[in-house]
Amino acid sequence: MSLTRLIPVVLFSVLISCASPQGDREVARWQEQASRIEIIRDDFGVPHIYGKTDADAVFGLLYAQCEDDFPRVERNYYWAIGRLAEVEGEDAIYSDLRAQLFMTREEAIAAYDSAPEWLQKLCNAYADGINYYLYTHPEVKPKILTRFEPWMPMYFSEGSIGGDIERVSTRRIKEFYEDVPALAYEEVEEKLNQHLIEEPAGSNGIAISGKLTESGNAMLLINPHTSFYFRGEVHVVSEEGLNAYGAVTWGQFFVYQGFNEKTGWMHTSTYTDVIDHYIEDISENDGKLQYRYGDEWRDVEQHEVSLKYKDGEGYAEKSFTVYRTHHGPITQQIDGKWVSTSLMWEPVKALEQSYVRTKLSGQDEFREMMNIRTNSSNNTVYADADGNIAYYHGNFIPVRDEQFDFTKPLDGSNPATDWQGLHSVDEAITVFNPANGWIQNCNSTPFTSADKYSPKVEDYPKYMSRNQENFRGIHAIRLLKQAENMTLDKLIDMAYDPALPAFELLIPGLIEAYKANPEPKLQDAIAVLEDWDFKVSLESVGMTLAHYYGTAYLLNGDFPEGLSVLERFEFATKDSPMEERLGMLQLAVDKLTEDFGSWNVAWGEISRFQRLNGDIDMKFDDNQPSIPVGLASGNWGALAAYGMRGSHPEVKKIYGTRGNSFVAVVEFGEKVKAKSMLAGGQSGDPSSPHFYDQAQRYADVEFKDVPYYREDVEKRAEETYAPGKRN
Repeated sequence: MSLTRLIPVVLFSVLISCASPQGDREVARWQEQASRIEIIRDDFGVPHIYGKTDADAVFGLLYAQCEDDFPRVERNYYWAIGRLAEVEGEDAIYSDLRAQLFMTREEAIAAYDSAPEWLQKLCNAYADGINYYLYTHPEVKPKILTRFEPWMPMYFSEGSIGGDIERVSTRRIKEFYEDVPALAYEEVEEKLNQHLIEEPAGSNGIAISGKLTESGNAMLLINPHTSFYFRGEVHVVSEEGLNAYGAVTWGQFFVYQGFNEKTGWMHTSTYTDVIDHYIEDISENDGKLQYRYGDEWRDVEQHEVSLKYKDGEGYAEKSFTVYRTHHGPITQQIDGKWVSTSLMWEPVKALEQSYVRTKLSGQDEFREMMNIRTNSSNNTVYADADGNIAYYHGNFIPVRDEQFDFTKPLDGSNPATDWQGLHSVDEAITVFNPANGWIQNCNSTPFTSADKYSPKVEDYPKYMSRNQENFRGIHAIRLLKQAENMTLDKLIDMAYDPALPAFELLIPGLIEAYKANPEPKLQDAIAVLEDWDFKVSLESVGMTLAHYYGTAYLLNGDFPEGLSVLERFEFATKDSPMEERLGMLQLAVDKLTEDFGSWNVAWGEISRFQRLNGDIDMKFDDNQPSIPVGLASGNWGALAAYGMRGSHPEVKKIYGTRGNSFVAVVEFGEKVKAKSMLAGGQSGDPSSPHFYDQAQRYADVEFKDVPYYREDVEKRAEETYAPGKRN
């Protein structure tokens, strides 16, 4: 079933750009709006944007983001709207097709047209802010997006870049639309072991009530674990009630994880099942392509999609006929049968929820906002100035018939497998003001989120959450049980606690194996591990050995199918053969010796922070300056996660690419107080003083005070200007 054709096209040498002369009326409109906006850059380059209206603030926010890192703003959008292959070539075309399967440009425009007027104004301001930046910076040459449009944010399916759609396999899309043999459904797309050793995605959120704080006020830890430089730090204010501070994903027009004077919100990736696959019964009847649904046959929706991709110095174009049922687009095939995919796709409501969230003043308003129910890929940890703390596990949760196993593809012809609306917030897994005084989620089970006051697994459908713990969750619970008289500084100390629960479990099993069968070649390494306290530090050789031992085991250990990292380590220390444990240590010693000339290397010589340039795809150089970092991987239970993702054969050392990125601790009360940290710096421009000014502070865990109130912002001001008027 070949559904593609190749059409060569010519690369136009002249592109219409926002940097080209604009119509006088449009430029005058931009300039008039810019005159109502003030941007104050503080001593770390953080933009504090003040506008008369919310739309003014959004205009200034996007303008400031472009000043800091236009390449990342642009990339997030040409990825989201399905034009990645025009930059990266044919290999990326199935990412573009995936975007178009779920929403075409015409559908995005229609979604914008259907949005309430207030949201349209924000979308207009988003586009105008970026376009005015390009107009005032003709030296900036976009890769392909020379003009931004107000419908483009509709491709942000639930607020964050990526979200659910990235869980739809581009490899399986290619197999279907190229008519090539498909993998078995259970077959993973990459080696599972390789996936396990990469620095995990995820986040930590902790809320502490006033009963455990020195001030009697509630506190919140905002600790996303994203790729570095994925989000900037911003403060955005209007005279219409907006006053939000926190992390913004490049190109978004709302603070994604942050706080205002009265409320704070932290998102962690959820275990809630929000995507289902349906095996469709397809037939051609009377010349029409149809699918069976109950006792009826329905027409398969079809339309043509043409996508460009970079081909040498020009472009080529590939066309596809794509298909949808009422369940969603056809994304793959299993045993020759077409499979559709259902996920949350309510762009207008999702953008409403993401923006409204930033302006709320208490728990009642926040809970009402949560009932919009479009934040599909996240949990939310919450605290407020009234002293409340809360946890919402998931948000978009389809009601399902529990007689079916929704972890596997479903019979799409059976109406009983369809979603039956959405669970209300009252029906979902939630925690509100637990008696223990704390809540945590570290991408772990919600059923330990508040110790013995946690929700009970038997009270909820299985599809609402897996009951799977991880080492970060274990670590957080241990620390929170000891919490008392907490301050912001104590919360930082907790968030950076050096203990590594994974090795508390794994290393004793190795010591046991050595004592049962002493291996002279490993004697000195074992002695170091016996004396180690299972904590990360710059000077620790035990940390170095443990990291490489754990990595070797995840890569090469013989484990039963389907175990998590925690379960693999439990198996390795209790049930694995003694000789295997020693063999894994030998692999670690050999790897260290090969890379560094000896296994006896302090962790700070290997774990490094380096930012050589502003490229999105980071490269590293062992011969260039870097900073030692005494943090460790989230795989080992480090709350302050730090690690490398991707292939970097050019280096031997471990350079951070993911983990603690933007971090904030917030205390609510009569006035809100906060401290924050951003990996590297605010700017993506190597010539900026704020490209690398937080790097050493990051390594030293030296947080900066957040200037939230206007008088504090002015005291810390480095620059004050209107968009288009910066000196």
